Amino acid sequence: MMARAGLAGLLVVLLLAACQTTDEERPPAPPAGASSAPAASTSPSVGPPPATRAPSPAFSMPLALVVHATRPTADVAVAAARQVVASGATRWDDIGQSGGKMRVLSTKERRAGDVLREVRASRNVLGIVPADAVDARVRVLTVGGRHPLREPKRYPLRTPFARSVPEVTTLAAVGDIMLGRRVGERHRADPGAPLKPLRKQLAAAEITVGNFESTLSSDGSATQGGDSFAASPRVTARLRAAGFDLVSLANNHVGDYGDRALRQTLARFDSARIETVGAGRDLTAARRPVIIERNGVRVGFLAVDSIGETPAATRTRAGSNRLDMPPRTGPLNRAQLQRISADIRALNKRVDVAVVLTHWGTQYTHRVESSQRIAARAFAAAGADLVIGGHPHWVQGLEMAGSAVVVHSLGNFIFDMDFQTKTREGIFLEIVLWDDAVKAVEPVPYVIDDAFTPRLVRGDRARGILDDLWNSSRGSFAQ
Repeated sequence: MMARAGLAGLLVVLLLAACQTTDEERPPAPPAGASSAPAASTSPSVGPPPATRAPSPAFSMPLALVVHATRPTADVAVAAARQVVASGATRWDDIGQSGGKMRVLSTKERRAGDVLREVRASRNVLGIVPADAVDARVRVLTVGGRHPLREPKRYPLRTPFARSVPEVTTLAAVGDIMLGRRVGERHRADPGAPLKPLRKQLAAAEITVGNFESTLSSDGSATQGGDSFAASPRVTARLRAAGFDLVSLANNHVGDYGDRALRQTLARFDSARIETVGAGRDLTAARRPVIIERNGVRVGFLAVDSIGETPAATRTRAGSNRLDMPPRTGPLNRAQLQRISADIRALNKRVDVAVVLTHWGTQYTHRVESSQRIAARAFAAAGADLVIGGHPHWVQGLEMAGSAVVVHSLGNFIFDMDFQTKTREGIFLEIVLWDDAVKAVEPVPYVIDDAFTPRLVRGDRARGILDDLWNSSRGSFAQ
């Protein structure tokens, strides 16, 4: 249906003006920096399968301008967008973008799937397709400051096709959050201060998650000496203010002060109403998923740790949900991989979108371990829609594993690793879901400053971070 071409496609230009959303049709914009809303239903362990949603009212589907995933984000003026839809263009500067010659393909002449394949194959193609044909393997351009996937009712370009209104859900995902050691010392008066600069942007997402690579207690012996990380329990208020709904504790530092401190950490997050996943008081708790519901869309999270140091949880011992694999915990443990895959399959039956958060890989490199790809393919085969990794302290690339988007490492988000340029660079993800479909996975680059605080960057610095990401990516995401 979404790929149909022919005479109907010729009506697109004629209906652009007629179908433009009026001010009366536009819903009021949400307040700037609105925090993640409380979950309609958050269930870490039990719950019914996703309910069948009643069909939404039909509306005229947005007409999206799409480019190769590695091209930069860009906004196109409405007049320029209308002109390129009406009569095509030959150069990127025709729509205010940098670059030379451009080839425009649309569903006036081709099926949407064919247009998207051409876009994925070349950085010199601009595709024009209905927004419901788009997936995360391409990048959409905003038009007149409106995003066709985030704001489908307010976006100015329309097709003549009436479609059901999608339920739009937005996620933000960040990498390693370490608020102990020198970060805690630098910000003793306000230990959550490094979260402030990006607080509004993160809190604007309906679900915000990250890897919390510290304990919230030092009540025990430091198991890793100077590399033992304990953050002040006061950081939970700042995490809440930044919209964090869930943190992964499947990492090699949540056990840094022993069993008692780990249990206290779990209890303090629970008291702060921040969900945790990937570690627990025993293996059953460490394996337990978290399901967060927003507007009838259920998103499930599982997390696994492949690095070590934190004990692997057992029936009687607190610890992380372990998947042993290179380079730190031995050869890939197929029995553990089968267990985790079974957990993903069970979760997938209960949710619309399944997300696996991983702690894996080799530090200080863009190179991905082959075991990461083996595990990611198994997660995808079990039903994962997104696999989001951390631990290498550098960004690592994107690729597809089956139908799942895999991001191998987001890099550090907050850390005191100021001894390398790459350990001070990272990305966070802005993710858009339409009902149960992952429509966009958009990386946002930042640099950690001398106060251990992430700050957005643009221009050459941003391009350099993204070049590292795309150069270590595969398939549609490779530069």
